[in-house]
Amino acid sequence: MEESPILRVVTCGSVDDGKSTLIGRLFFDLDQIPTDHLESIREDSKTVGTRGGDLDLALLTDGLIAERAQGITIDVAYRYLSTERRRIIVADTPGHEQYTRNMATGASTADVAVVLMDARKGLLGQTQRHTRIVRLLGVRNIFVAVNKMDLINFDEEQFRNIVTTYEDFARTLGDCNVVPIPICALDGDNVTRHSDRMDWYDGPHLLEALEGFRIPNLGERHFRLSVQLAIRPNESFRGSAGLVESGRVRVGDSVVVQPSGARATVARIVTMGRLGEEVDLQQAVRGQSIVLVFEEQIDCGRGDLVCSSDDPPELANQFRTALVWMSDSPMIPGRSYLLKIGSQTAGVSLSAPKSVVDVTSGESSGKAVLGLNDIGYVNANADRMIAFDRYEENRETGGLIIIDRYTKETIAAGMIQYSLRRSHNLHRHVTTVDRTSRAQLKNHAAAVVWLTGLSGAGKSTIANALESSLYEIGIHTALLDGDNVRLGLNKDLGFSEADRTENIRRLSEVAGLMAEAGLVVIVASISPFRAERDAARRVIEPVKFIEVHCDISVADAERRDPKGLYAKARSGQLPNFTGIDSPYEAPLSPELRLDCSKLSVTEAVSYILEALYSSDVMHR
Repeated sequence: MEESPILRVVTCGSVDDGKSTLIGRLFFDLDQIPTDHLESIREDSKTVGTRGGDLDLALLTDGLIAERAQGITIDVAYRYLSTERRRIIVADTPGHEQYTRNMATGASTADVAVVLMDARKGLLGQTQRHTRIVRLLGVRNIFVAVNKMDLINFDEEQFRNIVTTYEDFARTLGDCNVVPIPICALDGDNVTRHSDRMDWYDGPHLLEALEGFRIPNLGERHFRLSVQLAIRPNESFRGSAGLVESGRVRVGDSVVVQPSGARATVARIVTMGRLGEEVDLQQAVRGQSIVLVFEEQIDCGRGDLVCSSDDPPELANQFRTALVWMSDSPMIPGRSYLLKIGSQTAGVSLSAPKSVVDVTSGESSGKAVLGLNDIGYVNANADRMIAFDRYEENRETGGLIIIDRYTKETIAAGMIQYSLRRSHNLHRHVTTVDRTSRAQLKNHAAAVVWLTGLSGAGKSTIANALESSLYEIGIHTALLDGDNVRLGLNKDLGFSEADRTENIRRLSEVAGLMAEAGLVVIVASISPFRAERDAARRVIEPVKFIEVHCDISVADAERRDPKGLYAKARSGQLPNFTGIDSPYEAPLSPELRLDCSKLSVTEAVSYILEALYSSDVMHR
């Protein structure tokens, strides 16, 4: 019999519903684990008075499952299972609520979900939560394994009641196919064989259902190859290596490379043979790693997406996404993160959620940010054009992850629902008089001097003295003081982390516009977070950006306390005050560090002037 394509399965459900027992039983019945291991576990389970359940049978998976003494899993565990008819990759996900993010990771690549329920407990909140997530992530086929049927004496009526309740719930989630199977994972009933103890059930056993599941075939549609590497071993060979994410490509096909839009014809499809030799193919399909060689000389490297020329993906830099937030740190609207789709990576900022879904009740709330395990609908604004398909059309090129720029932690996973109209309707207008022309008129280059540091470090005093010195030598300047800006442009913002992020975003945009006018812009702002200062640098570049850390200890700043702010913060009158109950993240590698506990204002200004001279912003 012809082997079916690899099937990806995610197992999920509430804690203690029997996921690990089920996986252990599958491996044992398929002779992929030692027999004596199962028997020793059965004896141990009798000794401690349990059913030999999840914790014990987890050991059968050769360390796959991490549900150890405390019953807590912190990672998704994957295991390869091979049967006579197909190969299966099983993602075992934790049942505990605090690890819902891990379950989302496992579901993101799954073709089907196996949702377990304890026959004694029926539909639980965590079962609903997991089902909502698998549906959100595009899994439409759900095998509902009602486990521990032996503990309800294999009662058909109770099984039917549980199934009816689940199906009523599933209908609220849209189009999905539910296949209910009554099982006893511990003894193997309806897992890999039909059960004599449930002769009233005439459907497939679980393994039969998995082996017989037909993965939808994308066929000729949506050929997509994520380019990982441009290969140039010699002058006669130029290729683009990557993974076929979907569809099919043949020699002679016309393709387009996105986001550049370059068109080409496939001359060769090359893969590696068993002995490391080049092997030419006439075609390649989803899941194959190949090298494409084009007839034309075009630029095609890492981060590009090679696509069918008659079926290209969308291009946009703004789109609506559905995100599962996976980090203990909440989402900060306006903060710059990294977005990754396949091999494409871009900077991205996220808007405040349009709505946040309670994954248990399904109801929407008006939360301002996403927290751990929240699901929200968010507008994403990338710093360059991204090639993508809507997730419902192609999961491989419509799924994304969000990464923290500093920790490199994956903090969210999600899907693109659609591009925003303004992504296509707005275009940057190129002016005749540019920054270079303005610099020539003023006889100096533009620059941004960004003074950051604790309140009381002397930023505003230094900024004022610096502008006076620049004025005296004929330099055209603008001064943006943090307090002054908050009294006008940013008077609608408070001092929460999200508001502080937006405050710096607006400040950097204004500074960038002033720099485009050819000015030396001086910014004096606490700007406590590295992410926002780095985002300001990216907004302002290629204009010279000079980050100046006005360094001072909290104790020294508090002793100065010219505005009496530290005293108010200590008494609780000023919540979220930097240095007291809100952190200050000092620059890691500023262009200039000033020890403001020792330097005079005149000395500080002289150091900044020297930095401007040495950067060729102005001439002596």
